[in-house]
Order: sequence, then C-alpha cells, then structure tokens
Amino acid sequence: MKRHNVGILGFGFIGKAHAYGYTNLPLFYDPVPLQHRLHSVCTSRPETAEKARALLGFERACTDYREITENPEIDIVHICTPNKFHKDALLSAMAHGKHVYCEKPLCTDLAEAEEIETALVSYTGIAQMVFNYRFFPATIRAQELAAEGFLGRVLSLRAVYLHSGSVNPDAPLKWKLDRQMGGGIIGDLGSHVLDIVNMLVGDFEALWCATHIAYADRPAADGSGRRVPVEAPDSALMAVRLPGGCVGSIEASKIATGAQDELRFEVHGERGALRFNLMHSNWLEAYDATRPGGPTGGWLGWQAIDTVQNFPPPASGFPTGKSGIGWLRGHAACLHNFLSAVARGEPAEPGLRQGLYIQRLMAAAEDSAQSGQWVDVSRVR
Repeated sequence: MKRHNVGILGFGFIGKAHAYGYTNLPLFYDPVPLQHRLHSVCTSRPETAEKARALLGFERACTDYREITENPEIDIVHICTPNKFHKDALLSAMAHGKHVYCEKPLCTDLAEAEEIETALVSYTGIAQMVFNYRFFPATIRAQELAAEGFLGRVLSLRAVYLHSGSVNPDAPLKWKLDRQMGGGIIGDLGSHVLDIVNMLVGDFEALWCATHIAYADRPAADGSGRRVPVEAPDSALMAVRLPGGCVGSIEASKIATGAQDELRFEVHGERGALRFNLMHSNWLEAYDATRPGGPTGGWLGWQAIDTVQNFPPPASGFPTGKSGIGWLRGHAACLHNFLSAVARGEPAEPGLRQGLYIQRLMAAAEDSAQSGQWVDVSRVR
C-alpha cells in the first residue's frame, strides 16, 4: 500500500485535532484506509513549528506554506490556518495536485470563492471540507432517517450553535473575532450549523439575518493592554425558507452565557421529527408520528436512540460501542471519510462544492444583515 505523506498548515487547536486523527486512526479503524506519515508541519513562527515537529515526530518544520503545498513529496495537505490564509494555500495545493482537507469556512468572501471555483475546473486531487459534526453516529443516523423519508414533508425547523467564549468584555480580540482575519460568528459557528441543516433538509430558498456585536472594543490579542474596535459580530440570527415554503430559524452565538459547545437542531415533519444536542451527543431523539396513539398516549412519544459510539464498519469497535462519544472521535471519523475517498480515488463529501455553497449562504446572511431584507439563495448552489 502506498504511503501518503501528510503536511499540516497551522498547528493551533484545530491543527492538533487533525493530527490526533492520524495518530489514533489505527485504533479506531481496521484496516485504515491508507498508510500515512506525518511529514511536514507549518506555523507562523520557527519556534512553534519546531515545537510541533518534535511533539509528533514530523520530518520537517517550516513557516512558508509553499514548502508543503509545492513539495513533490507531499500527497495530502491539511489547511488549519486562520480563515484569511485559506485561499492562497488551497489554490497552491490544488495547482500542485495535492489532496486537500480544508477547515471551514472555505475562505473569507465571494471573490475568493470565485477563484477557488475557477480552479476546481482543472483540479485533479480529492478534497473535503471539515464539517466534522456530520460524523457523529447520532448525526449519521439523523441523515439516514431524513433520507429514508422518516420526516415526511418538513414543516418547521430550528437549529442553534451556542457558545459562551465571548461573554467576557475583557476577552482579547483573537483572530476568530477579527474581521480582517476572516473572523466572525457566521463563519465560525454559523458555517457548521448551516451545513448540518442543509444536510438534513436540502437547499434553502431564501434567508434573512440580523447580527449583533456585544462590545464595541476588546483588549488586543498581543497583550499590550490597548483596546481595539470590534468589527465582527458575536451573534447572528437567521430565518430561512425552504423551497416548499417551510420557514425555520438558525442561530449562532458566542455570547450565550452558560453555554459550552451547544450545537442543537430540531426538524419537524408531517411523519416525524428529529432532534439532537451536541452536549448530549450519545443520543439522537426521534418522534414517529405514524405510531398509534390512544387515550393514554399509546406508543406516541420521543425515543432516545442509543447511537453512542456505534460507527459502521470498518470501525474497529474501540473502545466499545457503549462508551460515551467524544468531540475528537467525530473528527477522527471525518478524517476517515476523507482518507477513504482518497484511497478509492473517488470524490469526498462534503467536498469543496459544499464549501462554496455554505460560503454563498454566509455571504447572503451578511448582505441581509446589512440591508435588513430577505435574500434569494435559490440559485447559489
């Protein structure tokens, strides 16, 4: 089996999550889709690059992404940098025929998205977006049920991604809050919840959005003590309309006091309903409206499906299907999906086309937040 050399661009929190997938994949899957080697790692400073290299035994460390994207020894490129740097690295990797595993969002704006879409015409590699919340057993089961018609015609939906990381007015303006770096709640958490809802109910027809910046300024991330203006929103509320006329709500917030990492959805249809909460991610809840009722309820009611860690083959069953699922396990499953596509030589889903679609939805949401008007998104796919 060919050994694929892997290069990771960025080794902060999310770069480490990607590396976790590689180091643990042989425990979770038997057989692994392909043989791999952590070859190169790139960060913004020599000392952090060398620290990352030593931590996991990468062969090389660098500070220029092109030493990975243009290196003929590299087969797979992971893009784990701040959003501002996605586009150039992605285009370079695509031009050199690399397989690409790209963090969300795809890029920062529509102009960059158009460049990427143009490059897709001649791209010969396999690429996947890291929409990792698709890859919990509970969300996999939700997608299966939705595809089987369990919901019937969708009547209403609501989905939120709540976090409390920006509640403190003295939290520094790190890059995820910095518009110049491509930050902001719509790209950060909104991209995930838009993708999950799209996976379950299909494409949208129109959307409306309002955003909020909680504090006008925050401390600079450099520790200087100076305060800098905040330009990227902390929260966003969207109304969405499906092609059949159904309306629903989508919310993303980092100023949700008391929330940890709470991605929730509820989808209600004529035949049934589904709901999920990431903080209770061992279960998918389902309501089958076709079951018989009765004077004392009959068999109607919500059912908690024990999805836990019951991944389909070739998952090894480690640690066991009864062990509580964790956030990193979903990342490993997402990576396995990508590497399996590379091994088969087939397109990966969700691919860059899905990344482009979510990017256009996010741009429409920002346009709506500026204008206060509904935006037609029926033709952005």
